[in-house]
Amino acid sequence: MSGPSLLAAGRAQALRDLRLVWRRRGDAAQPLLFSLMVVALFPLALGADPQQLARIAPGVLWVAVLLSGLLTLDALYRSDVDDGSLEQMLLAPVPLAWLIAVRVGVHWLTTALPLVLATPLLAQLLYLPGDLLPVLMASLLLGTPLLSLVGAVVAALTVGIRRSGMLLALLALPLFLPVLVFGAGSVMAAAQGLPWAGALLLLGAGLALALVLAPLAAAAAVRIALS
Repeated sequence: MSGPSLLAAGRAQALRDLRLVWRRRGDAAQPLLFSLMVVALFPLALGADPQQLARIAPGVLWVAVLLSGLLTLDALYRSDVDDGSLEQMLLAPVPLAWLIAVRVGVHWLTTALPLVLATPLLAQLLYLPGDLLPVLMASLLLGTPLLSLVGAVVAALTVGIRRSGMLLALLALPLFLPVLVFGAGSVMAAAQGLPWAGALLLLGAGLALALVLAPLAAAAAVRIALS
């Protein structure tokens, strides 16, 4: 008797993860609320000068996205470790890397994508010029999946450590910085009339590489952590 196909296993994994997210929908909303609070604090701290806020808007929005992504990394595998589901994923008749890739996809859909969709509203709070919004949206659509994939590898490295939140942030931030630099830099370059497509191409190349290598690296890290 043959085992389940990759599509069937991925569908089952995705449905399970979506049900868990729905049960903890308050936790899933934390990145969006955190980003909204961060963005709202800058006008209060710096004043409501539109020109000043417009200059810093790309960096502020990208930093808010990056920091909000750190909030959910520790929960990526934590519940599975606590209830033994991660060991069952190791014993599944499909590659662990495939199940982790599905998990990362659900994580991005439920945490980062709502934030990307809310970006036009957040950009309005910082008076970002409308002609820069397409560049910002493109950088986020390329950069946020890359952050999720890299974060999945880092979270897998610390999956066997209790209370690993601070360690996880220290490990993830240096790896997130290039994404931040190219993501915010593309918008800043567009604002100054400089070529900006190169930064987006580098983000796209990093995303393509991470789509292939990150699930494999995360699967190997999980096996090492649970061995």
